[in-house]
Amino acid sequence: MKAIYILPLFLLLGQSFLFSQTIDSPKKETQGEKGSFYFYWGWNRGAYSKSDITFSGTDYNFTLSNVIANDRQSPFDPKVYFNLTKFTIPQYNFRVGYFINAHYQISLGVDHMKYVMKTNQVSTIDGYISNSGTAYDGVYDQQSFVIAPNFLLFEHTDGLNYLNTEIRRSDILFDRKYFQLSVNEGLGTGIVLPRTNTTLLNNPRYDEFHLAGYGFGAVAALKFAFFKYFIIQSELKGGFIHLPDIRTTINESDRAAQHFWWTQYNVVFGLQFPIIKKSVKKAGVIFD
Repeated sequence: MKAIYILPLFLLLGQSFLFSQTIDSPKKETQGEKGSFYFYWGWNRGAYSKSDITFSGTDYNFTLSNVIANDRQSPFDPKVYFNLTKFTIPQYNFRVGYFINAHYQISLGVDHMKYVMKTNQVSTIDGYISNSGTAYDGVYDQQSFVIAPNFLLFEHTDGLNYLNTEIRRSDILFDRKYFQLSVNEGLGTGIVLPRTNTTLLNNPRYDEFHLAGYGFGAVAALKFAFFKYFIIQSELKGGFIHLPDIRTTINESDRAAQHFWWTQYNVVFGLQFPIIKKSVKKAGVIFD
């Protein structure tokens, strides 16, 4: 099942790489050259593999197996998506980057995803719970178990924040005066700083940012550039996230751990422009 989440990405990544090698880079100067800087903002839809989640504390230690979770993209509302006080509410992507040469770029970005555990799903529980003051106290041995809302609410909804750096290769497929099409593919890694919204057993709701783990991934994208500076980009991303240290309650000893595969489809908008002045050599004379 995990392959479902990563196979489309690596197929596209491989095809893009092979295709890009068959195209001769234009000899004339282009937008995607050394010295170009860019930034973009956009939105994503995500999907996650099933995950085993282990919860541990002073009076409990148990694992829920094959837990299902979905993303939670906000319905489109211009008053939210384009409001400077609310634009971080939807699932979003932000990235700044720099072309270190004609093909390769380095970048820093945030993939703000949302991970919402499905309630009332049937799972398997293994471990023990004691002194919780609930009907869930007991010892469990791979028992079928319904994750009811009064037992657990578990979300990375503000959000599953993947702060990452990437190296990408860019190859131009089509270039005209006012329009350019290029393909990008790359790899990245970074930390995950979720704000996990958890209500567990009789504990009050907990919702604080905490450095919980790390991730890595790959990306393949098509970039459309208009009038030299404006870009629209369609991206397919995917990878792996490991969260060994999730805070779940106000008690420092209460933790959760999980790992899962993820995929993401993004549409982003931005600007790209040179920050290094280029020189053109003609007949032995350099013109700035």
